[in-house]
Amino acid sequence: MRALRLRRTIRAIGARALSLQTLPDLLWAACGVNRARGPFGMPGRTAASASNSQEIDLYVAAAHGAYRYEPRTHALRRVCAEDLRAFALSHGQSREDPGAHAPVRLIYVADLDRLEHTGGFEEPGLHDPDVQRAYYYVDTGLIAAQVYLFASSRGLAAWFHNCDRRALARRLPLRREQRVLFAQTVGYAAARPPHRGNRPTR
Repeated sequence: MRALRLRRTIRAIGARALSLQTLPDLLWAACGVNRARGPFGMPGRTAASASNSQEIDLYVAAAHGAYRYEPRTHALRRVCAEDLRAFALSHGQSREDPGAHAPVRLIYVADLDRLEHTGGFEEPGLHDPDVQRAYYYVDTGLIAAQVYLFASSRGLAAWFHNCDRRALARRLPLRREQRVLFAQTVGYAAARPPHRGNRPTR
C-alpha cells in the first residue's frame, strides 16, 4: 500500500548510480522469473503476457553500453558498447531532458515471433497484426507498472516515455521481427535547487 501511495512519475532524475544490488532487483521486479512452472508449463514471470508469450525484451541503456536482460538466467548480456541513453528519448524530449544524466534507461522491445509461435494457447489473434499490437502494448504497460512500483518502494524516481525508435533500431542488434516500443528512465530524483523566496532577481 505504501508503494502504491508513493507511485508517481518523476522526470528530473540525477546522475547518482544504482547500486549493484538495486539494478538486478529492478530488472527482476520488471519481468524476472518468479516460478519455474507457470502457465502452459513454461517459467512464470513477475509480469503477465498474452498467452505467456513473454514477447517483451528489456534492454538497459547505461553510460558504458547497452545490455539485454536475460530473465531465465537473471543476467545482463552486453549488446552494444555505445551509450544509447540519449536515443531512448524522442527528439522533442531530448532537447530539454530533465533526466539527462540519469544512470539507466530501460528500452522495451517486442518480439513478434514469440507471439506468432507462442508456447501457450494458440489463439487466432496472435497472428493478427492489430491484435498483436494491442497485446504487446498492454504487456509493455504491465512491465512498466512493475518498474514504477519497485521504484516507489525503493525511493527511486521513474519516468515512462517515448523514444527515438529508428535510432535505437539501427544501433541495437535486433531481428526483423522485433520492434522498439518505449523507454523508461530510472534513478534517484535530482536535488531541487535551493528556495530563494521572493528575492528580486538581478
